[in-house]
Amino acid sequence: MDRYHEMRMFRALSQRPSLASAARFLNVSGPTLVRAIARLESRLGVPLVVRSTRGVALTEAGAAFMADCSRILDDIEQAEVCAKGLHVQAQGSLRVHLPLLFSRYVMAPMLTRYMDLYPQVRLFAHYHDRVVNLHEEGVDVAVVMGHLPSSSLIARPVGQVRSIVCASPAYLAIHGEPQVPEDLLRHRLIAVQAHQDKVQWPFQAGAETCLFKARPHLGCSTVQAAISAAAQGAGLVRCESYPLYDYLQSGRLRPVLGAYETASLPVQVVYREGLKAPIRVRSLVDFLVEHLREHPALR
Repeated sequence: MDRYHEMRMFRALSQRPSLASAARFLNVSGPTLVRAIARLESRLGVPLVVRSTRGVALTEAGAAFMADCSRILDDIEQAEVCAKGLHVQAQGSLRVHLPLLFSRYVMAPMLTRYMDLYPQVRLFAHYHDRVVNLHEEGVDVAVVMGHLPSSSLIARPVGQVRSIVCASPAYLAIHGEPQVPEDLLRHRLIAVQAHQDKVQWPFQAGAETCLFKARPHLGCSTVQAAISAAAQGAGLVRCESYPLYDYLQSGRLRPVLGAYETASLPVQVVYREGLKAPIRVRSLVDFLVEHLREHPALR
């Protein structure tokens, strides 16, 4: 029980600008709070906070411990709510991991709708284009593109994305449409990285995958800038299908070399505990699965 109270004190201290304000929130004295944090640091063998004239800040170890404490305390609170029969409304904190570009084009409005439906859930969204370890990093829910290695995670498929080469109809009318990947050598190519020396585009030719390499005529610092340039007739661009969806639907861009596309990548909503997951986790998973499966850019 002492550890539970110490964790509550540590979370309160991490969420407030000063030791005094945390002590007032907890209705304890300042020395009581200081002793509780000192006991935590002594038992763990690492400093959790750094004190200065400007307040209190978490160390790197303190931030990691805070994420675990918050999850444990939320689970305890959720268990008490369920025991009281008030579990119809999800509440508590959720750490979510999302691919950066996918979040901009697909996830942002979706998360807004989820927060409107579940106002008692606090979302902490992390945006990275890397594989995350849900167990080690304390992540509750992740959207993952690609195939998962064998693991204990629960994965629910929601759709797929493709890598598409496209250009504006006006550009293709002037320069012609490439029929095979080698034809790209005669075209203006747009790189999605500003200082990319060469584009390296994989293509599927029968059972083999070939890698086409060429110098781009234009390099853009963002995917959106590259797509906009292609829509204005600057050349051919290659990127994932979801940021291209509106451009392809409106006819501003047209796909080419469809016969040489590489295999689609699955999109999955991933979480850890399955049926034992807290209601706040299940609420987000079910919401994302329903709405992502309906999203036209993932079909």
